[in-house]
Amino acid sequence: MTDVLSVDPERPDPTVIERAALIIRTGGLVAFPTETVYGLGADAFNDDAVARIFAAKERDPADPVIVHLADAGDLPLAARDVPPLARALAERFWPGPLTLVLPRAERVSPRVSAGLPTVAVRVPAHAVARALIHAAGVPVAAPSANRFGRTSATTAAHVLADLDGRIDLVLDGGPTFHGLESTVVAVEDGRVSVLRPGALTVEALNGALAELGAPPAELRRSGPSAGSPGLLDRHYAPRSPLILVRGPAAAVRAWLKEALDARPDTPLGLLLFDEDAAALQPLRPLHRLAALGSRRELAGAARKLFAAMRELDAASPAAIYAVEPDLEGLGLAMADRLRRAAAEVVDLGPREDPTARTA
Repeated sequence: MTDVLSVDPERPDPTVIERAALIIRTGGLVAFPTETVYGLGADAFNDDAVARIFAAKERDPADPVIVHLADAGDLPLAARDVPPLARALAERFWPGPLTLVLPRAERVSPRVSAGLPTVAVRVPAHAVARALIHAAGVPVAAPSANRFGRTSATTAAHVLADLDGRIDLVLDGGPTFHGLESTVVAVEDGRVSVLRPGALTVEALNGALAELGAPPAELRRSGPSAGSPGLLDRHYAPRSPLILVRGPAAAVRAWLKEALDARPDTPLGLLLFDEDAAALQPLRPLHRLAALGSRRELAGAARKLFAAMRELDAASPAAIYAVEPDLEGLGLAMADRLRRAAAEVVDLGPREDPTARTA
């Protein structure tokens, strides 16, 4: 069985942190909260320990993982030849949900980067995460703490549902704040490419770039060879097939109503914003709703996204229907996760898609 230790998310007990740090130092696996999602951590310098991450998650070895640091000053432990613009972004957004893809330092296990010469690295903005990394004394490699390809974990209970008995310890610091993974960027020749949208919005990133005199970030659709995690076409998926519907609101709601009316006696899940859910009331008894909140409050909706997907999936519906959010702010990252989770995408009309632009 995996041990679970509760920890105050703002003032973690040093004794509990040291117990977890000892596991990291001796090659074990510890799940811990960050401000984005729960991570599954191991010593990034220990090749065998990193291999245990992939085994526990059943993760594709071609999918890189992020290296977490306790402080920006530790960047030379994980990366080398850091471009000035990358350093400026680190100063602006660390600690926080920004991951930089940089040339990998020699001591970091090549398994972390799927054998690529780069490494994805960030400093988390969570007291438990930073205390653990500091106490461990090494950079901590940590993908999301869930089975590979499944919905990311935003609570300790989610971690245990996927990894109980496969890892040594879970530090339970309560639910995560953002509920979405970090934004991953590459910096090359004075330009920034967003490889994976996340909890740091592209708008906030571009605001900083403008102040730094750099051009706006480009949104790039890339495979795992880009050195970023979370870029596989099928990822973040529930067990029940998720059907993502995109297009004008009226067309989306009409399509959903017709789809639900056609299956009145079938257990179905609905992952919807309040505005869309209201248009479909009343629901049939076998149709279960997980409401994300208003489209105008995307921070709250993002925080609920993965938990709501897990809640619906636990009921084993025949399908889960979800609506794509507007492709701006946090909606861009939410749409990215929903598309990768989807078994089918229903496109009801032309709509500008920023993620389709190439660098």
